[in-house]
This record gives sequence, structure tokens and C-alpha cells, in this order.
Amino acid sequence: MKKSRGRTGRKRRRKHLQGFLDGVNCSHKLEYIKLKKWLKDRGFEDSNLRPAEFWDTGRGLMAAKALQAGDLIISLPEKCLLTTGTVLSSCLGGYIGRWKPPVSPLLALCTFLMAEKHAGEKSPWKPYLDVLPKAYTCPACLDHDVLNLLPEPLKEKAQEQRMMIHELFVSSKAFFSSLQPLFAENTGTIFNYSALEWAWCTINTRTIYMKHPRRECFSLEPDVYALAPYLDLLNHSPNVQVKAAFNEQTRSYEIWTNSPCRKYQEVFICYGPHDNQRLLLEYGFVAMDNPHSSVYVSSDTLLKYFSPLDKQRKAKVSVLKDHDFLENLTFGWDGPSWRLLTALKVLSLGADEFACWRRTLLGDVISDRNEQQALDTAAKICHFLIEETQHVLLQISQLKRDKKNLKTHLALVEMLHSENLKILQKSAEILCNLNSAT
Repeated sequence: MKKSRGRTGRKRRRKHLQGFLDGVNCSHKLEYIKLKKWLKDRGFEDSNLRPAEFWDTGRGLMAAKALQAGDLIISLPEKCLLTTGTVLSSCLGGYIGRWKPPVSPLLALCTFLMAEKHAGEKSPWKPYLDVLPKAYTCPACLDHDVLNLLPEPLKEKAQEQRMMIHELFVSSKAFFSSLQPLFAENTGTIFNYSALEWAWCTINTRTIYMKHPRRECFSLEPDVYALAPYLDLLNHSPNVQVKAAFNEQTRSYEIWTNSPCRKYQEVFICYGPHDNQRLLLEYGFVAMDNPHSSVYVSSDTLLKYFSPLDKQRKAKVSVLKDHDFLENLTFGWDGPSWRLLTALKVLSLGADEFACWRRTLLGDVISDRNEQQALDTAAKICHFLIEETQHVLLQISQLKRDKKNLKTHLALVEMLHSENLKILQKSAEILCNLNSAT
């Protein structure tokens, strides 16, 4: 008797541990019950997925049954999708149609989200709005202290993102004011900056690509957005493959998986072969052990390792600039990229070798000395970036102690730099082996 009880206990413990690793089913939560009922009323039936909380990815969807490659994960009817068509058939439609110059499809969707959020209980989209994030972790929303800790190229893009939202807000104020007849409150309090930032991030991080026919009432910017309730709970993994598109026959947005998935395991989709900087910029998260990730080398860092006394330095930089070899220079999991090494080889050309720069760009070996110098410089840059990354990680751990309110944002940036450090250490190891070999 004792023996079988022990076995059952072990089984139970294993099951409990497996349950923890798989995720916690959240179907019983009121917000999801209401969302599923709302979707059912619009023709959505689902037996494949369950909302769940996962310890590493947070909120997501788990498989209610084992999925095989080639299975349909989800089929969301057109009635469930929020598009510019939805906006035009609402009370905002007439105002958008009359406004000149025409608003962009993006602004139309942002305005709709802000108006529906303000409507609260009266909004027919409330069950969907209730499960949307209350705040986002896109760089545009990060605190200034956290923004400064981002790698240089990402920091610039984040500032551009912030500026873009600000310009959209300023340029849309008159349009927002024109909507005053629809509201008892002042439109300035409804369509404020933080409301627009939230709406913009909702669209930027959650829409699926869906091409819509051109409409005269909109500006010329592409109308390719659709918000997909429930479907947008699916998280990204760089290691899965899916096929996603709007099916004209079934009038549904469908996702088919090419990767099998165990019962109770998290179901992932792939947003594209994005590196972590792009994932953080566009979606506000970082993927661990992302095979597409790389560390960028700025042209300033690159040129620091070449003497300003080199008479041909200016000509070499011109060659690299003209042939687009000063951008997208990276270290990856497999070491320095071909582009980075090529740029280093051009900058390492001796006075008697400079005439061969075209051959260098094509990948020819000019001399052993040139090859060796390029590898040595790559190793120096790699070690410099390792030290720089370690220094930033120290700053982050200090800030985490001092500024508890920024913990979530700091953890995200810390994850990005930790991943970068792993890539750089791997690259340093590869360069060390290459140098030993030569």
C-alpha cells in the first residue's frame, strides 16, 4: 500500500511540476468568459486554444489538444476583426468622411480605440478592450532614464518613435476637436496624449497584416491593419513556422501551424525573423536565445580603431559609404558578420593595396596581413563592446535597487543587454579560434 501511495505522490508531483512548466489555465477568469461569449456571438468557435499564464512569456494561449504540423490553429471570422471598415460604420464615419485633408487609416483606428475606451460600459467592444494591456513596454513608453540605457542604434529609433507619436498627436488636435458634437465631455480630455500613446501602441504591437481596398476618405498611407481579438493573445517564438492569411472563401483570418505542439503547451506564432532590437522596438519584448539576434557596431566605434593619420582613411570611408558598408555591421551567434569583416578589410588595406578595394568588397583575399588585421580589429571591437555591455548591466542593477517603480522596464532592457553579452562572448570565442587557426 505504501509503495503505490508513493508512486501516486511522485506522479502527482510530476504532474504539478509539468503543469507549472506548461502554464496556468485562465479560462475561468471573468474577462475571458465575457470575451469568449462576445466572440461566439460573432460566429467564433474554438476548441484548440485556452487563455493561460506562462512563467516565462506571461499571458498567452495553450493547446487544449495536441497540434500536428499542418493543423489549423485558429480561424477568426471577419465580424470579429476591428478594421477601418469598423471605424467607418461607427458614429465616427461621417466625421472622417468630411475631414480635410483626409486622416490616415492609423489615426482612424487610434481615434476609434480612444473613443470606445472612453465609452466604457456602453462600448460594444468592451469585452475586447478589457483584455488589452493597460500599459505597454515599447521604447516610446519607457522612462527617460531607461531609454538612455538602450544600445545606441535602438535609442535613436526609440526617440524617432516617440517623436512620431508626438507629431501625430499635435497634427490631429483639430480633427479631435471636430468630434466634439459626439461627446458631452471636452474632446481635449478624451483624446489626450497618453490615450493616443496607448492606442498607437495597441495597433503597433497587436495588429495583423490585412490589405484593405483604397478609400477616398483616407490619406494615401497603406490601409493594412486589423485588430484580431483573442488571436492577438498568441505570443511570438522565432523557432516556429506558421502560415497566416485572410481566407476569402471562409471570410476568416486563419493561422495554420507548421510546428507540432503538445497538449497544454503554449502555442506560438512567428512575427517574422526579427532580432531582439526590432522585437523590443515594435512589440515591447525580448526573445531569449533568439537565433536572429545580433549586436550592432556603429560607424563611430568602427572608425575608432583606425589611425586618423592614414592618408587614405577618407577615401576608404567614402568607399564604404558609397557602397552602404557603414550600416548593419553586426556580431551574431556565429561571430562577426561578413559585412563587418568586409568593412574592416577595406579599412585595413595598405597603401599599396588600396587600388584593390573593389575586389575586397567582392570578398577576395588581398593579403594575409590584411585578413589578420581585420580579424584582430574585430576581436578588439568585440572586447570593447563586451566591457561596455557589462558596464551598462552594472548601471541597470544599481537602478533596479534605487528605482523600484521602473523595475519592469529595467528588467526588459537588462534582458536585451544580457542577450547581447552572450552573443558578444560567443563571437569573441569564435574570433579567438580563428586567430589560433591562422
